[in-house]
Amino acid sequence: MNKLLRAHADQIIASAIHAVMPDEAVARALGGKAFPGRVLLVSAGKAGWQMAKAASDCLGDRIDAGVVVTKYGHVMGAIANFECYEAGHPVPDENSFRGTQAALNLVSDLQPEDTVLFLLSGGGSALFEKPLVPGEVLQDITKQLLACGADIVEINTIRKRLSAVKGGRFAQLCAPAQVFSVVLSDILGDPLDMIASGPAYPDASTCEQALAIAEKYALRLDAAARELLKKETPKALYNVETQITGSVRELCFWAAEAAQKLGYEPVMLTDQLCCQAKEAGSFLSSVLKTHAGSKKNLAFLAGGETVVYLMGKGKGGRNQELALSAAIGIEGNAQMAVFSVGSDGTDGPTDAAGGYTDGDTARELREKGIDVYKVLQDNDAYNALKEVGGLIFTGPTGTNVNDVALALFRAEE
Repeated sequence: MNKLLRAHADQIIASAIHAVMPDEAVARALGGKAFPGRVLLVSAGKAGWQMAKAASDCLGDRIDAGVVVTKYGHVMGAIANFECYEAGHPVPDENSFRGTQAALNLVSDLQPEDTVLFLLSGGGSALFEKPLVPGEVLQDITKQLLACGADIVEINTIRKRLSAVKGGRFAQLCAPAQVFSVVLSDILGDPLDMIASGPAYPDASTCEQALAIAEKYALRLDAAARELLKKETPKALYNVETQITGSVRELCFWAAEAAQKLGYEPVMLTDQLCCQAKEAGSFLSSVLKTHAGSKKNLAFLAGGETVVYLMGKGKGGRNQELALSAAIGIEGNAQMAVFSVGSDGTDGPTDAAGGYTDGDTARELREKGIDVYKVLQDNDAYNALKEVGGLIFTGPTGTNVNDVALALFRAEE
């Protein structure tokens, strides 16, 4: 392993994630806001606790009560007057349903002068859920969607129609109270109706699109679920004000800033990355090889969200798979490294945030008897990268604005 490139990767990751923490963003969103009646807080998503804590620090006892629903391991302590729930992600579980029901109980019987302060971040689709089908049916459909290669917009188009809170329905349940929604975006282009499946935003997707997605991926749906796909979601809401507080574009900007401080010339490739993780890794390795003769230190950035097509039963995540697939293309190039991380600190159902590979990785794996191609076929990037120190760990970060991948080239001195 190239220790210098790995050290630079870790520094860039730490700096970029620190810069997109939600604390200041939530405080900015709430600054100068006046709420005439009661204020009830509901915070849902991977950044749910961090956003709720920022709101509590900003408004204090002006918030009458709150409910937080976030991922396991993401509650960092008690918050006065708030109930905090940890629940399943990416597949909802009973604690997702319990936490969401607590939120619905909180916002029942409100008056027109009251306000629901709704703090939303990525992951909310699984964490904030009251299913219209039995829980085990929803879990099975979710697993199908995650395994078939559907992108996040397609996945959420289906999930909205199986839920009592998604696709604008939560805002309807808060009426006649007003909803002030503060959103941390984890989807390319910041489509408010798709972030966490848009619980407080009018739904732009249609029944026809949902049915087409179900057919495209040959989803196994029972009669009740298929009928729900035919029921339209709210197309207009009159009690909601929404403000976006962060996005993957900011994550890429700060990663580029950090790379520049380390002596690299940053090159932004895209903040709209949307393809299979293996394809993205192969592409980034190709970009590096094109510039192999450069006299400059270069950092190529790609932000967004890749997908994984599950073919095996291994352990990993999209960022780990991206990095490992890049190892094939850059093998033998000691000046090159590719790494990718999820800003929330978790990559798929693992405890790693992402993965790192460089020109030595493929050889090191081969020396341990590990075939990179077979690992990728088995979707087992986690265990392979673990063998060569290629996993990136940050722990839960408290933010969630999608993923960033970098390809570093260090010119010979």
